[in-house]
Amino acid sequence: MFRSASALPSLARPAFASSGRAPAAAICAAPSRFYHEKADPTVGTGLVGAPACGDVMKLQIKVDEATGKIVDARFKTFGCGSAIASSSLVTEMVRGLSLDEAAQIKNSTIASELSLPPVKLHCSMLAEDAIKAAISDFQKKRASMGATVAASASSAPAGASATA
Repeated sequence: MFRSASALPSLARPAFASSGRAPAAAICAAPSRFYHEKADPTVGTGLVGAPACGDVMKLQIKVDEATGKIVDARFKTFGCGSAIASSSLVTEMVRGLSLDEAAQIKNSTIASELSLPPVKLHCSMLAEDAIKAAISDFQKKRASMGATVAASASSAPAGASATA
């Protein structure tokens, strides 16, 4: 039958205090792996899919407004191992890059880095499309936010300050 967790050997339950490792609270304080908030104007989301194989990839980038560089990237992929590996590699590649530099990442670079076979090249193409879609989404958000700010400034009464 099943054994309770307390009956499992000590190897299955590492003792943080006795081994000199960080306490469990420190482990829980690690950055979450969830998505960024969609409403956040510094986040761009790219959702792409390949109908031929059924792979779907969602990539989110968070951009630092001051530097214009990608500070974080997260993904969720439904598909084969090559699609998941392509997504994961892309998140590592884009961190620290500007939007222009990230847009220059090509599927051939992803495929060669992962040594993808020819039958799996569509996975690297999907990852390239996800980068471009996320960048495009971020730029659309920034443009619409700029238009909203400009519209609210122009609709202010004549005696009112737009900065107040």
